[in-house]
Amino acid sequence: MSLPKTVKSWNDVGAGRRSFLTAMGAVGATVATGVPAYASDHARDVRDADGHVDVQLLNITDLHGYLAAAPGGDSTIHGNGGQTYTVGGVAYMAAHLKRIRDGKANSLFFSPGDNFSGWEFDAAVFADEPTIEAFNLLKLDFSTAGNHEFDKSPAMITRHMEEGVPFPVVGQDTSFIDSAGRRFPGADFPFYSGNVQWRGDGADVLPAYNIRYVDGPRGEKIPVGFIHLTAIGTESSSTAYLPAVKTRDELQTVNRLAALLKKRGVNAIVLSMHDGAVAGGDFNGGLNPSGPAYELALQASPDIDVIVTGHWHTRFNMMLPDPNGVPRPFVEAGCHGQLINEINLKLDPRTGKVVRELTVSTNHPNTRTGIAPDPEMRQVVSYWNGQATTRANSTIGRQRGSFLRARNAAGESTMGDLVADWALWAGSRPTDKNFNGNCHPNIPAQLAMVALAPRVGQTVIAGDLVHDPATNGAIPFVRAWRGVGYGDPVVSVWVTGQQIHDALEQQWTTKEGGGIQYAPFAVSKNVRYSFNSGAGVGNRVDPRNVHIDGKALEPTRRYRLATLAYTLVGADGYPALTDFEEPFTHQRDFESFVAFVRQAGTLIPAPTNRVSVLSSSGALRSELGEIVDPVEPLLSDGTPMSRPQAAIVTAARSHDIPYPPC
Repeated sequence: MSLPKTVKSWNDVGAGRRSFLTAMGAVGATVATGVPAYASDHARDVRDADGHVDVQLLNITDLHGYLAAAPGGDSTIHGNGGQTYTVGGVAYMAAHLKRIRDGKANSLFFSPGDNFSGWEFDAAVFADEPTIEAFNLLKLDFSTAGNHEFDKSPAMITRHMEEGVPFPVVGQDTSFIDSAGRRFPGADFPFYSGNVQWRGDGADVLPAYNIRYVDGPRGEKIPVGFIHLTAIGTESSSTAYLPAVKTRDELQTVNRLAALLKKRGVNAIVLSMHDGAVAGGDFNGGLNPSGPAYELALQASPDIDVIVTGHWHTRFNMMLPDPNGVPRPFVEAGCHGQLINEINLKLDPRTGKVVRELTVSTNHPNTRTGIAPDPEMRQVVSYWNGQATTRANSTIGRQRGSFLRARNAAGESTMGDLVADWALWAGSRPTDKNFNGNCHPNIPAQLAMVALAPRVGQTVIAGDLVHDPATNGAIPFVRAWRGVGYGDPVVSVWVTGQQIHDALEQQWTTKEGGGIQYAPFAVSKNVRYSFNSGAGVGNRVDPRNVHIDGKALEPTRRYRLATLAYTLVGADGYPALTDFEEPFTHQRDFESFVAFVRQAGTLIPAPTNRVSVLSSSGALRSELGEIVDPVEPLLSDGTPMSRPQAAIVTAARSHDIPYPPC
């Protein structure tokens, strides 16, 4: 994904804005659950109706399919004064929503995105259909498309999630039986994005905005407009690598759509954006905000009355001045079901405009204590948990030996060889006809290279495939799923022989302070190469010692290479492969590897003889170089991050960029 540039700190904002916020007391300093942020002191005293039209806006963001509970340290959040809350789970969320909605005639519930295509096994192995069933039950009205909604192509949103069209294989890849005994029917709500367009003709991939009508005091219908943004760079992120689409500038898009809505007579406008900010750790308030959403919030059209963000998995609730100095809510409701944000608007029934000084915003923790979980939603979660357990234990193939990550002196391993062979297979397959994220022809790959132990980022290999004699070498679904992948597709591209050579040379670097570091590639079974361990860094691989299908590498020839999108966007530190032509995106890694095991039927380890060391006197360990496996980062409570999140956090990036979004 496109990472945000460093933006202004709170202290860089003009003195007038700082004093305005201080005078209004609107930065959101609160002391207890559900204590609001007010646009002004007048908002503290106004009652429901009171001559105005009451509108309740509810939103959650970045659920990522975590239906049962928030994972690891994300299950605990802190409010003002350090008070701690245990949060998460859609069964509790359903109960909280019923309480918060009670008595509200004009209530709209939406999401700024990343509802699905995440990292929770129970949802992901069923094509995230459990998440859609949960949102249908929660009565979500509509959603912005986040970057992860695009992980399986735009058609996954429009054709499958919205319309319920299965692809490719019913009951294996999509279209499972839900908790009510129905084949997946699709979402009861639509998706939107104002800045994702087709690269060819510039048309919108999804509708850019929507208008909902609320009831006025005399039965009139008052319009409320919603503008939607998806994170810039979604199309070139490693998880949603989509050559057929591109993202427009956020600020230009927002201001253009705000003007369009005003022209259509819409005088109450909400921005729902899947791009975020950081603003301290107190979910009730905001402190020293920064980030792309904050920068946009200071500049976006004054016609926008509310800005709801997501993507950065952060929690804040505050009022920011628009370019005219008038306060408006600026909020983010965490991730993984931690919070429900509620914004209460007062509309002038004659003009339909928001009476901004009467706006109130509250972040409600989705607590797991003091409230009973919704029984219907609890049954949905339980059903999918049981289905996931059954699928996890199902046998999808067999193996006649173990595939291990343990490397020989040349850096080669049986697990690495298997994964490289899978990447070659994946990069040579036809793609389902419903996949519409590509704009170049699908030309089968001629070789594959997969990073085994990159100096930065993460390797796609998560574990070993150990032979189990007690089951006659059965490979359970879950072992294959968890053994390979962090949510990246295999991509086939044209590169030159010189680039392949240069990438092999980039396996070795000189460490700061001296010594050599070795970040080996695994190569597919049709590749053999030797390197000179005694030569200097940058001069270890002779193209004449690299053979593809038995023929020496030709530096000027083009080759069709299969590798991970993660490598092609430079996330794991091999710059030679970031300049390529005609990319074609294939299936995501863990889903593709499961399909590979299924088709192979039986996996047999091969000798580790694809890479050899040339040395006149026997290679010394210091000559070969030190292999350092990247350590997966931990959450604040010491538990490991999910692999996709770890891959994003540890990817190669500029040091002046803040903690990257997910």
